[in-house]
Formats: sequence, structure tokens, C-alpha cells
Amino acid sequence: MKTGNLASDDQDQAVTPNRWRALWEVLIVAAKLGLTSFGGPTAHLGYFHNEYIRKRKWMDEQSYADLVALCQFLPGPASSQVGIGIGVMRAGLLGGLMAWIGFTLPSVLILVAFAFILKGYDVGHAGWISGLKIVAVVIVAHAILGMAQKLTPDKVRITIAVLVATAALLWTVPYSQIILILFSGFIGWWMYRNVPVTPVIKMNVPIRRSLAVLCVITFAGLLILLPILRQAINMEWIALFDSMYRAGSMVFGGGHVVLPLLEQELVPHGVVSKDDFLAGYGATQAVPGPLFTFAAYLGAVSMGGAGAFIATIAIFLPAFLLIIGALPFWNVLRGNSHMQGALAGINAGVVGLLLAALYQPLWTTAVLSPADFAVVCILFVLLNFWKCPPWIIVLLGIVGGMIVNQI
Repeated sequence: MKTGNLASDDQDQAVTPNRWRALWEVLIVAAKLGLTSFGGPTAHLGYFHNEYIRKRKWMDEQSYADLVALCQFLPGPASSQVGIGIGVMRAGLLGGLMAWIGFTLPSVLILVAFAFILKGYDVGHAGWISGLKIVAVVIVAHAILGMAQKLTPDKVRITIAVLVATAALLWTVPYSQIILILFSGFIGWWMYRNVPVTPVIKMNVPIRRSLAVLCVITFAGLLILLPILRQAINMEWIALFDSMYRAGSMVFGGGHVVLPLLEQELVPHGVVSKDDFLAGYGATQAVPGPLFTFAAYLGAVSMGGAGAFIATIAIFLPAFLLIIGALPFWNVLRGNSHMQGALAGINAGVVGLLLAALYQPLWTTAVLSPADFAVVCILFVLLNFWKCPPWIIVLLGIVGGMIVNQI
């Protein structure tokens, strides 16, 4: 089977009619997924496999598995990066852009509309807002349980997770999460550096290494220069871009982990209130598409439509730069025992960060009474054991919050 034949070495040539058809096809299929893919990153990968691999056979099974493995290794929204990678291999770099637009735009528009509706309301005492906060607790608790079972299977990684959670709660200085992630990676490298590597099968990557290197340099350059520019030029949109770019660059383990990073970046500085932040995070669970579109809601709350655009571009830009920059080198990196050990530690640290976020700000803000705790327990059982879809959990949470508010 030919894979990515439309994204060959002629990247710089004009887009042919066949390429235009391929780009349009990528956009339409991605938009379909963006409108129907509920359930978070893991569920998204299942939707992708069914649509891209089983139905359309755009990639073979092994190449898809290898691409998923790469995107789990990189920071950023894993499901979005998988979609971008498939688009690139199908129709070149523009294909990756079309795949991202189609998958992301539906939830962005919904959440921006929600942000505008929310403006002007006192969200702090509304029952349905309290329900959304409770939903956020349930969703994150469910994510922690699933991630812990997979990413902390032994006492070393459990210890890393607990230490990171403890440090994240007690040490709330700027950049603390980044330092804790680096610490986790170092411990993982030290403890697992001599573990035999997992065998890998090489991927056929249609991206030149020169372009990949440029993307990696751009990624690192923005990560270094944006905070400097933020201090030198006191402009709101630069500060927002810097916060979102840094969050998109440092999140391992899926969309839920972006919560503590964004909360620390935005809430203490008054960019958004804690009530608005948690209400939007709860609402994000009810829409399809990537959880990183939560950034569009936050941008809209803080700066309107322009803020939504800036926040969305900034938080997803690292995903583009990293997936394009890493693909040509992935075959070498993923077969290295040191890299695999560091990733094991980083994943355990991610579980710890999420555990800390479950307590602060989620639990301390949402669970304020025995009735709130009862609703959390009921929704958690429905989500984790009865496998109810997240959008049903959101609706039930809103109803539960309104009932509790009347008691």
C-alpha cells in the first residue's frame, strides 16, 4: 500500500488539481471527526483509526501505530498531532493544516459562543455553573485513574507521581510545573536507562530533515524569546500568546494536563476569574474535538474574538512545530533506551501534576458541601463504571448543580 504518496519530495511545487482534491478531502473528513469525536484523546484515536485507517486506508496499521507512539512521546495534544501527521502524509504540509482546521474549528466556535454568552452573568452563584465545576472534578478524576493504571505501574513511577503532586501543591512559583516535568524525566532516565528498549518498526516519513530542524529551532526559539518579549513589551496579546504557547509546549499526557498549567498562568494574574475558568473547563467536556480548544474559550473571556484567535493559534503552534520536527528523527529516538526511560518518568510526573490539579483548584472550588460530594460520586460511577458518554455527564452535572443550589 502506498502511504503519503501525495506528500512526496515535491513539497515546494505548486498545488496540482489532484492535491487540491486531496486537501479538500482531508478538510471534509477532519471536519466530520471534529463534529462527532467526543470522549477525549484516547477516544479520538479510536475515531481516527476507524475513519482514516479502516474506512479510507490512508495509512497502514503499523504506520498508524507508530504515529500514535510518536505523538504520545511529544508534548502537546496527542490526538491533534496524530491528525496533523495523517494530513501531512496524505497531502503535504497544507494537508496537515487542513486536518487541524477541520478537527479543531467546530469546538472552537462552540466554546467562543459559550464565552460570549457567559459574559455579563454572575457565574459564581449560578447552579448550572456549580454543576460544570463538579463535572470538571469528575472528568479529571476519571482521567487520573486511567492514566495512573497505564503510566504508573510500579513503585518507582508511583513515587515520582506522588512527589510531583506534593511539590506542585506546596511549590507554586512560576515555571514550577516545567521544572517538575524535567525532574521527572531525569529520574526516569536514571532509573530506567539500562532497561532493554522496546523493538520498533521504522516509519516512512515524507518530510525533509532540513525542514524538521528549522521547526525544532523555531519551537525552541519561541519558547525562549516569548517570555523576554513579554517583559520588554507590556502588551496583553503578547502575554496571552506567551502563556498559551508555553502551556502547549509543556503538556504531556493529553488535554486534561493543560488544566494546571493554564490555571497557574491565567487565574493568579486576573486574566480570567477562577469561576470563569472552571465553568469553561466543564463546558469543554461537552463538546467534540480536542480539549486544547479550552484555550479559545479563555482567550474569548479575556480579550474577545481576537483573544480566542490568538490563544488557539498559540496553544496549537507547538504541536505543529514538534510533529513536523520530530517525524524524520523518530525512528532513531524511539529506539534509544535513555529516551524511553526519560519518557517513563515524564509520564509519571504528568499523573502527579494532574493529581495536584484535582485538589487545587478543582476540588477546593467545586466540592463545598456533602451534597456536592454526593453528586461527584454519582457522576463518577456513571462515567467510570457505566461508561456514560461525557456529554451526558455534563448534562447530569448541570442538573445536579441546579438541584444542589436550591437545597
